[in-house]
Amino acid sequence: MSSLFNIKMAASGYKDLREKLKSMTPHRDNYKNKNSDRSNGRKRKYHDSEEDFSDPEEQREVEARKVKSGITQVSIFSPEECSVIESKIDEVVSNGENGLYREHTVDRAPLRNKYFFGEGYTYGSQLEKRGPGQERLYSKGEVDEIPNWVHELVIKKLVASGVVPEDFVNSAVINDYQPGGCIVSHVDPIHIFERPIVSVSFFSDSALCFGCKFQFKPIRVSEPVLFLPVRRGSVTVLKGYAADEITHCIRPQDIKQRRAVIILRKTRPDAPRLDMNLPSNAILPDSPPERQQILKAKRSHRKADPDAAHRPRILEMDKEENRRSVPRYRRRSDSSSENFWRRSHEATRSYNDPDDSPNSARKVKMRRH
Repeated sequence: MSSLFNIKMAASGYKDLREKLKSMTPHRDNYKNKNSDRSNGRKRKYHDSEEDFSDPEEQREVEARKVKSGITQVSIFSPEECSVIESKIDEVVSNGENGLYREHTVDRAPLRNKYFFGEGYTYGSQLEKRGPGQERLYSKGEVDEIPNWVHELVIKKLVASGVVPEDFVNSAVINDYQPGGCIVSHVDPIHIFERPIVSVSFFSDSALCFGCKFQFKPIRVSEPVLFLPVRRGSVTVLKGYAADEITHCIRPQDIKQRRAVIILRKTRPDAPRLDMNLPSNAILPDSPPERQQILKAKRSHRKADPDAAHRPRILEMDKEENRRSVPRYRRRSDSSSENFWRRSHEATRSYNDPDDSPNSARKVKMRRH
């Protein structure tokens, strides 16, 4: 049989079967050559642009340099001046708790409260349709005016130091964070605010991170392109690439103590406004046809759990550690959402305290933005 096969192969002009198969499938060699193409010792990537051949770490370094080019940090406020301003921030919080501000001045969320002065705007879940470009300024008069102490103690000092020109600031927002608070990755709305964006930090040191991605259930944050320490009393100015081309955020793990920031901005003269007098079934007249929709604010008057300020947020690393000690039948209910912090010792029998029953479990819901 073998000799008969060899006679047939010789008659066909091939020495062996491999040569015949190779002649029948010439495209295989081309396919191999194409996919084994190498540049600088590395496999070729899907795209042929030069950036695709660069190392990912090198790309991050390049982007980090771009971000740094749009950041200026200066120390202007002394510890004594910080203490005076922090006492004024405490007064703002107290006024908010006592209902002394207009409805849209205060935006509450567990572990973070916002106070809008001069100009306020809708964002995130407050709009029927979410996403960049959907934010709207409130109508004039919907939020309180910028307090005199902000002008006297903060803005005037920034003008004198050359950080902003006179009469630049017409919007001041105070963000008051408790330990474990955060704000997800975002870009300050370009269609609403001029540049630069100026922020002044108080109460404690923290950090601003650029280029992070948030994931939920449970909450976790990717490594930043740039980690920027922010000290108490320091002024951070964002413009250019840092303000417009990359997101910034505050991660839960970077708020270890109470921290407040005063954000000072100027609204664009053509910034869109939300007409508070529109009926619920109306649409904004200046909306393009493909985007005609209801734009209405959603308000939340929830207050944080009184203990939330003293309890750090449970992050992914803590969840994983707890997961190992929890029986399988308990895991689904305990890790169903990042929005709830649960305290329950029923999963272990080593606790005999009657207060540790399932009915005593407490939870705090977190707003994503």
